[in-house]
Amino acid sequence: MHRKLPILISTLSVVCLLAPGGVAEVLDRIVAKVNGHIILESDWEDALRFEAFENGRPLEPVSPPEQNAVLHRLVDQELLEEQMRSADFGRVSDEEVKERIAQIRKHYPEAQAEESWRQLLARYGISEAELERRLALELDLARLVDARLRPNVNIDSEAIATYYNQELLPRLRDSGAREVPLEEASPGIKKVLTEQKLNELLVAWLENLRSGSDIQTNPLDSRNGAP
Repeated sequence: MHRKLPILISTLSVVCLLAPGGVAEVLDRIVAKVNGHIILESDWEDALRFEAFENGRPLEPVSPPEQNAVLHRLVDQELLEEQMRSADFGRVSDEEVKERIAQIRKHYPEAQAEESWRQLLARYGISEAELERRLALELDLARLVDARLRPNVNIDSEAIATYYNQELLPRLRDSGAREVPLEEASPGIKKVLTEQKLNELLVAWLENLRSGSDIQTNPLDSRNGAP
């Protein structure tokens, strides 16, 4: 993902301790700055683990491009958090967070018992409090995006008919499935087109936020894909 200001920042550690023998031990380093807010390498590693966990993927090495994609998502997250801090809207409830946790647990049928669930979290290096915090933030940001962008989405009947004739019908015919009438398919098509438009607006909004921000990133070193 393109960044407006691809300026290399210092790779010096922001936290050092004096190891035995007087040798400085590097514990963390800066990988990005967003309008003065620091993103540490440990933040990036935590995000790698959390994304794998949330998506039901094994905790295994990922490619350097994906490592940097996660860093860019952290930058985008910080930009949206800045917008959220200046916005006035209700935050998600504890019940909504618990519902999201229940959805994630479905990815792990072997961890339905509480003890095995805690063991699973420990394997990914995530505490229950951290999981709740991350999911609450994720849901809050989704609510911010929805509140800011959805009013600008208007899907008319012509767009629905075009998608039906040019996208849905050809797929149904190619697969040999039953051809669904336009009236029956319209609600589903409208939902698909709405999500597509929201994604387009979000990309444009983030690009605008990046263009007006001071963003400095330090490309991550290859570490065999392991967080």
